[in-house]
Amino acid sequence: MTGFYDVAGAVKYLLYGLVSGMLLAMAVDRIILPAVILSSLNIISVSLVALLIGAAEAAFVMFLMARPRVVALRGSPPYGWALGLGIGSMQACVLIVRLFDTELAYSEYSGLNPFSMLLAFAISITSCLGHALPASWQGAKVLEASRMRPFFLSSMARGALTVCLVLSLFEPLLLLVAVPAIALAWGPAQRSWLPSGMTPAAKQAFRRTTRQSDKHRKASEARVRGTRVDNEE
Repeated sequence: MTGFYDVAGAVKYLLYGLVSGMLLAMAVDRIILPAVILSSLNIISVSLVALLIGAAEAAFVMFLMARPRVVALRGSPPYGWALGLGIGSMQACVLIVRLFDTELAYSEYSGLNPFSMLLAFAISITSCLGHALPASWQGAKVLEASRMRPFFLSSMARGALTVCLVLSLFEPLLLLVAVPAIALAWGPAQRSWLPSGMTPAAKQAFRRTTRQSDKHRKASEARVRGTRVDNEE
């Protein structure tokens, strides 16, 4: 449970994510976005560059999450989540700044207007969750001594996400491509990946607390006002 309650550790990895996320976002801003605007690269070349950036991010996440001290604390999944949130927020910030720039070429949605603000909100949510989920998954797999498969799969997922986010500045509907993947990963993240940071005893206590909370909620909903409550438990 240390990773869940260690706020100082989570903040530290969030800061790591903010710094590394800005560097990765600068790479996207300097390489991929100009290539899309100037059409100097085709979609395959853009995808390959995005894959390389995604692989760099995956390697950085794996390096931090696989450190012996983090693994010993079983903090890899929640720390990965905090790290991914930091990376995703910085990438979203750079793209949103470009979106609000009225000089963004070939985009019908640039500038500060209600639609661009709505699009900026969608980009921020998609980017933060899209980076936090694979980082948390990598952290969970580190605890299972599985590293290469998560590295390759998360690299491809991050590369695809980067392409979707950049192209959404010109075609916002492309964000919908990332939504199903995020929705599919959300459930396992809450049920399995993040709770994997708990010790067996903590998992047992967590399940007991969850069952008791559900039981108390149902009893509260079924209770008739004015009747006495049996408080034997």
